[in-house]
Amino acid sequence: MITSSQSLPVFLECLLVSSFTIGVILLLKKFFKKHLTAQTQYNLWFLLLLALPLPLIPLQFMPFADSLPFWNSNSSLHSQSAPSAEIPLRQKNWMEDITVSVARYDLTFLNNALFYIWISGVAILTVFTLIAMLKISKVKKHTNSLRNNRLLTLFEHCKHKLKITGCIIVGESSLVKTPMTFGLFKTYVVLPRHFDQWLSEKDIEYIFLHELTHYKNKDFAVNYLMMILQILYWFNPLVWLAFSRMRLDREIACDAAVLNSLDEQAYMDYGNSIIHFAHKASRAVTVDLANHLNGSKKQIKTRIEKIAYFKPESKRLRWKSAAILISAGIFIAGQAPFISAMARENSSYNFKDENIIYEDLGNYFAGFDGSFVLYDKEADQYLIHNKNQSTSRVSPNSTYKIYSALLGLESGSITDENSSAKWNGLTYPIDSWNGDQDLTSAIRNSVTWYFQSLDKQVQPGRIQTFLDRIRYGNRDLSGGIEEYWLESSLKISPVEQVQLLKNFYVNQFGFKEKNIQIVKDSIKLERNEGAILSGKTGTGTVNGKNINGWFIGYVESGQDTYFFATNIQNENNSNGSKAAEITLSILKQKGIY
Repeated sequence: MITSSQSLPVFLECLLVSSFTIGVILLLKKFFKKHLTAQTQYNLWFLLLLALPLPLIPLQFMPFADSLPFWNSNSSLHSQSAPSAEIPLRQKNWMEDITVSVARYDLTFLNNALFYIWISGVAILTVFTLIAMLKISKVKKHTNSLRNNRLLTLFEHCKHKLKITGCIIVGESSLVKTPMTFGLFKTYVVLPRHFDQWLSEKDIEYIFLHELTHYKNKDFAVNYLMMILQILYWFNPLVWLAFSRMRLDREIACDAAVLNSLDEQAYMDYGNSIIHFAHKASRAVTVDLANHLNGSKKQIKTRIEKIAYFKPESKRLRWKSAAILISAGIFIAGQAPFISAMARENSSYNFKDENIIYEDLGNYFAGFDGSFVLYDKEADQYLIHNKNQSTSRVSPNSTYKIYSALLGLESGSITDENSSAKWNGLTYPIDSWNGDQDLTSAIRNSVTWYFQSLDKQVQPGRIQTFLDRIRYGNRDLSGGIEEYWLESSLKISPVEQVQLLKNFYVNQFGFKEKNIQIVKDSIKLERNEGAILSGKTGTGTVNGKNINGWFIGYVESGQDTYFFATNIQNENNSNGSKAAEITLSILKQKGIY
């Protein structure tokens, strides 16, 4: 479900997907106009009907999500590295989380405004649709069944000709001035009152064939789907244009289907049957929820021109049309991975595992929206508080420094013997940052400028390769080389933090064992009765407000290892220190640490 906080990105994604798909279809129709059958011209629009719902579907419900490589983050663990108990542990002030504020535009108002404007448009169009349905219901009530046996026999003949066996009610009503067909479960073909007095039997046969072709093609169901999508996409004028063109193409395809069943001598008579109703248009009755024989004067003119130049479609043309339609489908379907890539930031991580226990730990998170994820390696089991938020991706902030350090070591920017970096001379509000640093001090004091300098020494392409290799969250570097992990583009969920930690712990990705151990030693925090706690806090501070707090890590206890990630969020009191406090309380209650 779309929330107000997601309005802007979802709105832009919907606009991009709908406009791109419509543009592709219009170009195909223009350039391959002579190579497409009338039915294929219409069928191309079904690609739009398939594309429009995609940005609105939660990613975990998309059928292709599991097959995409960037979602496949579950991997088996190999051998466990032995903890280095001889390394001296950090001092006890590790919970004093250190951070600086980043400046960001507050899009809350814009998100809320877009959401309520969109909802208002949806509500207004929904009301118009309900009114249209009431008008159709009124037509049903004022429809009298056809009693002319000769015409009823003709209707059955047309059904037989089109191989239709379903029950269809045919009647006449004073409320319609043009033939129309509607109804999802009970289908009505309704003609104007006393139509048989001014139409020839041949005209009536053509009308029956036309309306029954709509029934055969299930165009009534398509009408409702189009209406739903038009309501959801009311803000895009291209969607209105596309559906108008789609309805016209449907009538042209229906005309072509009827003409294919007639002799060439009858083409002109069929066209004249449509012209008979040109001056009787009454489109306001149904608001596109029913199929009409007629339409606007411009649409009728286009249809008559198509009928005048109609030629039976060759087998070769049908094969070419099918090839173009399949190719177009494959091309437009190629949007799916890009749609999912755009959706990754604001949608849930697709997490599937059989061994999960969900437990309500809300009493530890008073005042916060929070999640806690624990993985017991020996039992191969997850414990999760707050299922939805455990898969929701947010900025990693300083927890990313674990992997920034690993990348620095792997790239050679720093080594075990020489990890020093000269202070850049800028004065920071945190005293411990104003001086030269090495990896140990930079991790201990969470010195942001140190890790930013590491990133600057590595080409952005190598950072991207590294993130792809370890499957780090959404792997998005678009926020810029200095801030992508600071309340910016890079985002990760608590579940992914735990999965990544356990893979890091056993060096699942094949890095140098020495470098893995260096980073492990740098994040050791304290020992308690033989159990060793390692981890990293992180705080997201935007415009002076602490909105995002992390504590991730693991506990090495005897023969078992427990990996955890805690994330908390609120408007101005979420920090790594509080996340660590919550985590330690839960670990103590579980008898883990």
